[in-house]
Amino acid sequence: MNRKNLNHPDIMNIHTKEEMMEHIMDEYGGAILKLTYSYVRNRTVAEDLTQEIFLKCYEKIHSYRGEANFKTWLYRIASNHCNDYVRSAHYRYTVLTEKIAKFTKGKEPSPEEAAILNSRKKELSEQVLSLPIKYREVIFLFYFELLSQKEISLMLDINLNTVKSRLSRAKFLLKNILEGGDEDAR
Repeated sequence: MNRKNLNHPDIMNIHTKEEMMEHIMDEYGGAILKLTYSYVRNRTVAEDLTQEIFLKCYEKIHSYRGEANFKTWLYRIASNHCNDYVRSAHYRYTVLTEKIAKFTKGKEPSPEEAAILNSRKKELSEQVLSLPIKYREVIFLFYFELLSQKEISLMLDINLNTVKSRLSRAKFLLKNILEGGDEDAR
């Protein structure tokens, strides 16, 4: 693996695979955890999946050829791993009870503002999580991870027009649900 392909200046000073993985986990750990949470909606399971994803990354780091951005390569591993988990029999019998963890930073709002903001975030998060996974994943990657539609297309290995279509459909569904429309229009 060519270290220049990881697109990060600190990589050139890393000498062992273990140090490289520590750097990668520090750099992308939070984002991968958020991504896995968007699939499973359970913090504990998301943490376990994140560890498994980084283990896969460790085992396959030598196969990274630099043809895609490293973040895209890692997200592809994560997305495939999460999809495999969601399709597994174990997942189908797991009860999902936790809500999305708060990953926002900024100035402290007043208690009233915080309560209103938390209520709105909770409602929106619940509605996003209620979408079918094919819509949920594009919403998460586009709005929360700020990936371009082209990056999402590459990461999920789907056509760019499919990404655009899913984003449009997901926004329509969310708008309909939030305005009190039919939730079963999915």
